[in-house]
Amino acid sequence: MGIACVAFIGPQNNPLYLRSMDPASDEQYLKLHYVVHCALDAVEEKVLLKRGPGDAQDAYLGLLYPTEDFKVYGYLTNTHLKILLLLDDEGPAKDEVVMRVFRRLHSLYVDTASNPFHVFGLPISSARFDVQLEQIVAVYPKPGASLGGFLT
Repeated sequence: MGIACVAFIGPQNNPLYLRSMDPASDEQYLKLHYVVHCALDAVEEKVLLKRGPGDAQDAYLGLLYPTEDFKVYGYLTNTHLKILLLLDDEGPAKDEVVMRVFRRLHSLYVDTASNPFHVFGLPISSARFDVQLEQIVAVYPKPGASLGGFLT
């Protein structure tokens, strides 16, 4: 399928947005929420391991937490916003493709947060955000598909 879930987690590890790309049961939604929550420990671990004295921090954290059903990839912004992708692909994901998706999702969040009526720290509930997120996720290549113009 590709991207199973997208999550935006605030600096205090508060969930700002969690979206399953496949309408599923409440049980599946809870499972996704659980996987995202477990991956937060991996984010902190990865940040501590990558950070050295005077090192510039790369926003892309890479593969954080593989499970039997998903591979969790992470992205950490300068404001400590965490963006997590749960992929259910078979086989390895191409890092440059995943990084491109993260950059687009980060840009979407910045546009949303720039709205003067947006309140930081509260969950995101915007129809426009939902639509644009679906457009970003829709261009992620499905397993077995060619990368076509995605990298351009």
